[in-house]
Amino acid sequence: MVENNALTMALVGCGNIARAHWRGMRAHAPRIRVTAVVDSDPDNAASMSERTGAVAYSSLSEALAKGSFDAVDLMLPHDLHEEAAVQAFAAGKHVLLEKPMAIDLAACERIMVAANAAKTVFMIAEQAQYWTDIKRARDLINEGLIGKVVMARACFYDPLPTRKTKERGVPWRFNLARAGGGICIDGGAHWIRPLRMLLGEVSEVIASMGTHIAKMEGESWAQALIRFDSGVTASFHAFLGGGTMAPTEDFRITGTTGEIVIEHGRDGRLILFNDEDPEGVSIMDAFQGKVDSYGLELEDFASAVLDSKTLEASAEYSLGELRTALAMYRSVESRNWERVW
Repeated sequence: MVENNALTMALVGCGNIARAHWRGMRAHAPRIRVTAVVDSDPDNAASMSERTGAVAYSSLSEALAKGSFDAVDLMLPHDLHEEAAVQAFAAGKHVLLEKPMAIDLAACERIMVAANAAKTVFMIAEQAQYWTDIKRARDLINEGLIGKVVMARACFYDPLPTRKTKERGVPWRFNLARAGGGICIDGGAHWIRPLRMLLGEVSEVIASMGTHIAKMEGESWAQALIRFDSGVTASFHAFLGGGTMAPTEDFRITGTTGEIVIEHGRDGRLILFNDEDPEGVSIMDAFQGKVDSYGLELEDFASAVLDSKTLEASAEYSLGELRTALAMYRSVESRNWERVW
């Protein structure tokens, strides 16, 4: 039971994302107290235990049996999401689960059944929901400052992962069975969510993709067209690599009377171009909000548990990114447009 207006939490999976979540809690979610950390790698567990002061466990089963916490923050390889989430729900825990919910829709359905039975808070951690530049861009669109949206572009470039599994000597994300796909199902979700926030629900997609990275079984690059229920079409570009990249923007939204550009990188800005500001006016920094988003999503989760606040996005809503990625994979096979829903 939650006591003293604090949410006690177990961090399950102590890799890079756990460190980002921990920093976010300290900055923006002060009511969360980490009382347990879990990792099958004893070095990872010990390191996170030292950071947080929490008790370290080697498995979720052990933590559930011996630990004391209200909620779990599940940050595991994608193929482990279902087992861990169902186990946590069976123990009556609130669950924050890193995206994607699972690697296929059948597993997602089983997770949702377990969540409904537990009647606890269930949230998918998609930090792009909390990107302040995307929220501001949505406001600018709704205010009519670029007219009617005609088309959009999303460009996602990501560096190669560096953490390697002990058993194969490659990152687990390179394993198709573990990840469920490549860049589209994984980091690409962070670019699909903003498109949905800005343009509405996805209708259908057509895609081309491949891999240029040795030992990576899923796609390391992808190009797609995404058509929305509104009739707007966006292009989606994703690339995983360690080479030098030319400057680009994360997003470009084109309307009948102007454009919104969200630049990439630490010095990136949200810039508005229209008749009033044809040279472009810088609206806000576009980087810091992305850094803060981990903490903002954790505070949203804590508020849902402690204050019965409605989450900014339901767990069901997160299926949009997964369905879009899966439709892209079907499109590569069929060479046709594929429906998302």
